[in-house]
Amino acid sequence: MISLVETRALIEAGKLTPAAAIGQCLAAIAAQDGDIGAFVRVDPGARPGPAGPLQGICVGVKDIIDTADFPTEMGAVAYAGWRPKADAPIVAELKRLGATVIGKTVTTAFASMDPAGTRNPRNQAHTPGGSSSGSAAAVAAGMVPLALGTQTGGSIIRPASFCGVAAIKPSFRFLSIVGVKPFSHSLDTLGFFAAGVADIAYAMAAVAGRPDLETGSVVNPRIGVVIQDFAGAPAPEGARALEAAIRAAERAGASVREITAPAAWGEIWRLHPILQSYEACRNLAWEHSTYGDSLPPRVKSELDAGRTVTAAEYDAAQAAAASARAAAQGVFAEVDVLLALSAPGPAPVTLATTGDARFNRLWTQLGTPCVNVPAYVAPGNLPVGVQVIAPYGRDGLALAAGRFLEKALGPVMS
Repeated sequence: MISLVETRALIEAGKLTPAAAIGQCLAAIAAQDGDIGAFVRVDPGARPGPAGPLQGICVGVKDIIDTADFPTEMGAVAYAGWRPKADAPIVAELKRLGATVIGKTVTTAFASMDPAGTRNPRNQAHTPGGSSSGSAAAVAAGMVPLALGTQTGGSIIRPASFCGVAAIKPSFRFLSIVGVKPFSHSLDTLGFFAAGVADIAYAMAAVAGRPDLETGSVVNPRIGVVIQDFAGAPAPEGARALEAAIRAAERAGASVREITAPAAWGEIWRLHPILQSYEACRNLAWEHSTYGDSLPPRVKSELDAGRTVTAAEYDAAQAAAASARAAAQGVFAEVDVLLALSAPGPAPVTLATTGDARFNRLWTQLGTPCVNVPAYVAPGNLPVGVQVIAPYGRDGLALAAGRFLEKALGPVMS
């Protein structure tokens, strides 16, 4: 993988030019993407952006995010060749900071659950996860040092776990989602993939104009381990990853104890599909009515289901989410951060599914910042990650605790 922080250090020291850094990414894409399929489109003539903290850094942009220089096709035939007039604000800001948008990465159709063709670079018989399939795979394969993704259920943290990369799902609305195709507006969250947590922190600090996101640290944090019994048991490899993270954190000086999830958390976990499908069928009303049966089957099924959800059921789900967020304040009064699995286990040996998001959707509904840290490698070179979760709005703490855990675990993936 390519470290963003190390690349920038080489550029600043005069040991690597921004153009050479971009050339390395283009060469890696040319060599590998025919097998992996992480990109929809690539700019073979990509050049450095203006001088800035991200000059020489190539970024892959998930193909539900508007780009003026590339079509934005949503992973759907309905948008084949569609070119927005303007960049989404996140893309415009990355460019202003000097980054080079090298291409658009594969997304499942409308960032839903129908798998795309991307393969997991760690083991190409396995799914890379979704819906941010291409972004996770592009970073894992060393094609780019930074990629944008979105999460509505588990579409950042789960593929990061499956592909063995660092990632952040920030606090809800921490980054603007203007110019991002909406699926569920109460849940959709924009975030980043990179090689390590320090790389994520550097990018977040730059785009948010918040240096503390990169420089913050934690000493001997109080960590609460959340076992989501309502979500079912993990695979044995998942349990091993969580245990490895707990033991590493304790050796590094953290105090770790198990936290009982409030009943309200189990309730919103159960209601997540109601909230998501109700909003999705409205946000994709034109696509649903215009393309109907030609939509990918999982998208169509969810949109159909959304039409059966009543306003009263939706309102009840929103009220339950508010209660669950209030309950989170009590949980975080006892610990600094939470630790949970990023996925039930390693990536399934199939390209017919993007895997199971049941360990992700609670945190998406709570709106809390989550950082994936690779913790264990199962047979077949299949990573399993854990996620560090901080209170809403404490993204700097999530990143600092993620760096603490990453250092405690030591090298897991290369």
